[in-house]
Amino acid sequence: MPEKLHPNVEKVAAVLREHGATGEIVVFEEATPTAATAAARLGCEVGAIANSLVFDADGEPLLVLTSGAHRVDTALVARTVGAAKVRRASPDFVRAATGQVIGGVAPVGHPAPLRTLVDTWLDRYETVWAAAGHPHTVFPTSFAELLRLTGGVAAEVEEKATAG
Repeated sequence: MPEKLHPNVEKVAAVLREHGATGEIVVFEEATPTAATAAARLGCEVGAIANSLVFDADGEPLLVLTSGAHRVDTALVARTVGAAKVRRASPDFVRAATGQVIGGVAPVGHPAPLRTLVDTWLDRYETVWAAAGHPHTVFPTSFAELLRLTGGVAAEVEEKATAG
């Protein structure tokens, strides 16, 4: 790891240590802005990538940690959290809520805790990988650890294919 990490990565590392997480942050030479690029670099299935997606749920930030193999069903998520409307957040909304940029949003290390849903699909993998606060960083974790670290709720969040 480089001697000096980005301040967001330092903050994520501190939260991970504080909560007893043992996974070491991995720093890549190049950004891994998508689940596919991260999976290719790590040599794992795209489904084992935990995308940290921020949504605007009736004006409040909602973090959805979803498998890289899924697209989030915003109507399902809205019903799950009791919101009238859930939509993808703008880059400015994401940065205000997390202090991090899209492509590097970590599950933790935000200015304040975020209401969080954790995709139940991630429980299929012994190890899942999440961004560590910067587009060049990830860390290994697990479904159970993500729930513990974030205080999140396990939920189905993926869009289902429709016949017809």
